[in-house]
Amino acid sequence: MSKKTNWSVLTGAAFLMASSAIGPGFLTQTAVFTQQLGASFGFVILLSVLLDAIAQLNVWRIIAVADKPAQDIANKVFPGLGYLLSFLVFLGGLAFNIGNIAGAGLGLNVLFGVSVGQGAIMSAIVAIGIFIYKEAGKAMDLFAKTMGLLKIGLALYVAYISSPPLAEAAARSVSPTQFSFTAVLTIVGGTVGGYITFAGAHRLLDAGQGGRENLPAVNKGALSAIGLASLMRLLLFIAALGVISAGHVLNPDNPAASVFQLAIGNFGYKVFGLVIWAAGISSVVGSAYTSVSFIKTFHPFIQKFNRYIIIVFISISCVIFEIVGKPVKTLVTVGTINGFILPLALGVMLVAAYRQNIIGGYKQPWWLTALGAAVVLTMTWMSAGAIMQMFSTK
Repeated sequence: MSKKTNWSVLTGAAFLMASSAIGPGFLTQTAVFTQQLGASFGFVILLSVLLDAIAQLNVWRIIAVADKPAQDIANKVFPGLGYLLSFLVFLGGLAFNIGNIAGAGLGLNVLFGVSVGQGAIMSAIVAIGIFIYKEAGKAMDLFAKTMGLLKIGLALYVAYISSPPLAEAAARSVSPTQFSFTAVLTIVGGTVGGYITFAGAHRLLDAGQGGRENLPAVNKGALSAIGLASLMRLLLFIAALGVISAGHVLNPDNPAASVFQLAIGNFGYKVFGLVIWAAGISSVVGSAYTSVSFIKTFHPFIQKFNRYIIIVFISISCVIFEIVGKPVKTLVTVGTINGFILPLALGVMLVAAYRQNIIGGYKQPWWLTALGAAVVLTMTWMSAGAIMQMFSTK
């Protein structure tokens, strides 16, 4: 396979991971924490980028060298562990997808005035269409790239229009006056937690890009994915900070929409509709693809009918949303939930890196393992603190 084709698949995997991360919950969380922490939220973003990059590099490299999906690696680490990991990721992905479809429906509601329920059904049909197409892998790569660029471009425009205090943001990014462990847990979880951790790496495996010889390209893909997601987070933060610094208060019912509406009026509100639709629909694609990839190696039937199971997964998510209604709480807390899964997922990969029956003669750099272990301990500590905080507030 040519280098050009390799780079095409690699950028597709990077955009798939980044687009999976940049969902409706991502937009909402960024606006909410900017409102709470102001310019100091820049420090949380900076810290999360560091934690994200360490987690992603470890996971992508180990999956590539083992040339096996994460669930098979986990089962080799300890029999049955892969099934547990798959169960958590699959259920988390389903919950995530309900929120993604709701966000996409909200976007069409803003753009065209259809009901959120009707918009959700229309968005589900678009996502299903991607997988009905025979060349689903190529279609998904192209779709992920297009939607990712669209979201970044729109956020850049609003960030420019809102005239943010860039000097203060830069200063507080290294010297914060406020800090929140919950914010870090939520942002890290929302970027590389749950199924998102494995979205790009599993896409590379399906495209035949596993193996030790592809590690330099895998490193570029992992860091590119984090870079894209972090760029979007930074642009949204700057846009929201500009709005807040001008004395505006974000609407608690839809803080992300407030950023766009307050920055550029009704046109901004329409832009938000397009952004949240793009975020929702591309996250539906990434979530469905990766969640089902966690169970497809368990039985030949799942492997054979993988595409149809993805379609059913999207359809069930849509039906649950139509029955239950808009899961606002899911959009706000999904990052925290994913943050709970990350320590287990990353911990399993770190153990696998030192098992010869999994990675052969490959030697994982000790410093990368040490940093990965630090992320596992940090995220476990923050998860425990968040759980205690939840119980103490009840």
